[in-house]
Parts: sequence; C-alpha cells; structure tokens
Amino acid sequence: MSVVPESLVGYALAVLNTPDASQKAGLTREALQRWQAGELPPYCDTDGDAPHVPARDCRIERCTPGAAPKRGKGGSLASRVALVHGLAHIESWAIDLSWDIVARFGRSCNMPREFYEDWAVVASEEARHHELLAHRLVELGSHYGALPCHDGLWESATETAHSLAARLAIEHCTHEARGLDVLPQTIARFRAGGDEQTATLLESCILPEEISHCMKGVRWFTWLANAGGASSEDDVTTMFHAAVRRHFRGTLKPPFNETARAAAGFKPEWYLPLVTK
Repeated sequence: MSVVPESLVGYALAVLNTPDASQKAGLTREALQRWQAGELPPYCDTDGDAPHVPARDCRIERCTPGAAPKRGKGGSLASRVALVHGLAHIESWAIDLSWDIVARFGRSCNMPREFYEDWAVVASEEARHHELLAHRLVELGSHYGALPCHDGLWESATETAHSLAARLAIEHCTHEARGLDVLPQTIARFRAGGDEQTATLLESCILPEEISHCMKGVRWFTWLANAGGASSEDDVTTMFHAAVRRHFRGTLKPPFNETARAAAGFKPEWYLPLVTK
C-alpha cells in the first residue's frame, strides 16, 4: 500500500480493494489500532465509494455454490480440512462485509461514531478468525486456497447494496444468526472426529465473538428503525420482517440455536414468524 489511509473509511476502501486475505487482515488490524488511538476520523473528503464487488485473490479457484466440493461430516482428515477451509473462506468474506457496511453506508446514512467503532471491531475479529483458521489448515497439512470456493455470501450484499436496513437485516442479523445455528453441530463433528483443537477454537473463540457480531446487527437495525420512526418494539419487529421477506433468498429453517440467538438479543418474535414449513 503506497498511501496510508487518512480515515477509517479510507482503510475500509483499502481492504475492499486488496485481493489477498492475509493483507486484508493486516490492514484491518492497523485500522483498528489507529482508530482506537484517536489517529483517524470516521471519513475525509478524499474517500471514494465502495466497490461493487471487493477485490478477491485470483489464486483462489472459484465455483458456483452448487458445484462446491462436499465437505462431509468431519469423520476423515479430508473432511475436516474441507470444513475448516470453508469456514476460513466465509471469514475472509466477513472481513469485506464488515468494512463494506462502513464504506457504503456510514457517511451516506449519517451514522454516529459508535457505528464505525462497532464494525471496525467486528472486522478485526473476523480477520483474526480467518487467520486462526488459515493457520489451522496448515497444521492439518493444507492451506487456504487448496480447495475451490464459492462467493455466494456476496450475493446478499449485492441484493442489499441500496439499503442499510436491508443490509443489517439480511447479512448482519439473518446470516449471522444462521452461523450461530450451525456452529454447535460443526463443533460436535470435529470433536467426534478426534479434532479437539479445532473444536476448541470454534467453541471458545469464534462462537462467542460471532454472538457479539449478531448482537451488533440487531443493535443497529433497531437504532435505524427507531430513527426512521418506529415507536415500539412491535414496529421494529414488523420492519425487520418486511426487510427479510423482501430481500432474503430461500427460507428460514430450524433448528435454531436459541441460546446463542437470545444472547445476541435476537428475540424469537423476530425470526419464528419467518419460518416457512
């Protein structure tokens, strides 16, 4: 990077325009350190616009979601590698998603400083998750990029690029909560396969922080709904239902990790009415 960004949004744009996931993580750490040291404003006049699609490493083989390799249930080393690789890829996209909401909506929606703070912290935690999982792949005899990946997670970001409320509802509430739903089963698969190290990594580090990420999605959707005229919790819930029904592709399916969702402040009345049998 030849020019050091002068604002947090500048760092967000730098990450979004950097292809390499490890470099995205490094820039993210630097951004948070400078932000928390008081060296950066939220944005400045020289900041540009968020790219339509973040830069991604061309060395990572891409495939359509339906053509992605089957990951199995963790009973073999190859299956565990595939599971960790898939998680590492999701976390690499999570870095971009955390910065995209800052760069795309922070200025245009006149969001408060706390909004920038929350998503910079989320981005740094997603970056650490990616690095931990990439390191675990090396310990398992593989590396990030060894398997084909799909970029389906960005489809919802494209669908919600016009609306902060929609982005929060879909990416940072619905998709984040779905991650909370599947992690316990994933942890159990690693443990059953004798991989206690990966199970512990997911259980003690990644799961608690993903709960906090979903909590921030709920927090800022509620803030935005109240700023837009919602006068009660029922109004906020109704607005959430409308956003999900309009923008979420597919159906919302149980089982739900009710404990983790509750810890994130994601109440059953937000998601149970959206279940399609």
